[in-house]
Amino acid sequence: MKAVRLEAVGSIALREVDKPSAGPDDLLVRIEACGVCGTDRHLFHGEFPCKPPVTPGHEFSGIIEAIGSSVTGFSVGDRVTGDPNIACGRCPYCHAGRVNLCRNLNAIGIHRDGGFADYVVMPQKQAFRLPASLKPTHGAFCEPLACCLHGVDLAAIKPGGSVVVLGGGVIGLLTVQLARLAGAKTVVLSTRQASRRALAEELGATASVDSGAGDVIDAIAGPDGLVPGGVDVVFECAGVRDTVEQSMRLAKAGGTVVIVGVVPQGMQVAFEPFDLLFRELKVLGSFLNPYTHGRAAELIATGAIEVDRLISRQVTLEEAPAVIANPPAPGEVKVLVVPGRG
Repeated sequence: MKAVRLEAVGSIALREVDKPSAGPDDLLVRIEACGVCGTDRHLFHGEFPCKPPVTPGHEFSGIIEAIGSSVTGFSVGDRVTGDPNIACGRCPYCHAGRVNLCRNLNAIGIHRDGGFADYVVMPQKQAFRLPASLKPTHGAFCEPLACCLHGVDLAAIKPGGSVVVLGGGVIGLLTVQLARLAGAKTVVLSTRQASRRALAEELGATASVDSGAGDVIDAIAGPDGLVPGGVDVVFECAGVRDTVEQSMRLAKAGGTVVIVGVVPQGMQVAFEPFDLLFRELKVLGSFLNPYTHGRAAELIATGAIEVDRLISRQVTLEEAPAVIANPPAPGEVKVLVVPGRG
């Protein structure tokens, strides 16, 4: 079969490899779509730990082609999405229910071969069924939505509350929708790109701010801003230094900051501990998707979250290495790799 192989930091190529087989507890899934994530680009640049050579791709869905001898509850022909984060179930964090912090985490597409291929193998416990009627490309949004759900869970948004989302990529645009579903009255998205601001407002943001046009802090939290004094919850969804630093200044006293965006490993930011203390800010990291993938699959299956307009383009496996090795095109939200397309 064909698979995109990250052979070393800065080296990625399409290769012919052996088609995998399902073990006793596994599913062999023919990939219908796999999303290109910012993490995949971090892997390529050596900014996120992984174990090359490996086939990346952790936002995937597809059709079961074969099942292992011990598999129950799934059948050949089922459409499924996969939670890529396989916890060991034995370490102290797993015993405490903090599976996303598992000391022995084994992630599909990072530590073991993932979805930028014709086929992927995954344990049945990581699989969630999707409706046969679902548009094939939509299943690839379950994993990023699951990560956003964890961040929204941590934020504990109160009905009628105010939210700012920093970053207009797929994580930011999914978070906008989840914030409105959680009951936020005011949801402001900040990004430089006009097309993403317009899309955010179509998807439920009550306002948007051009982060390249002036002082974001003043425009949102200043005396004459959209939410004078700051907001209840800030979601940092861009993973860059400026937005991380902005996030703590946009939260009101007693507010919450949730870091959802994946920042490059080793990046440092400046903040004033006195400010965090004096305003009693709560700053939280949101890592992965503990126990949220099933909920994400349900939201996708029911159409409660709009994903079709988040698809910027679909590419083949042959085109995928260049997409991963280069920055997103201006205005691009989500690129899907669709094996066999064209």
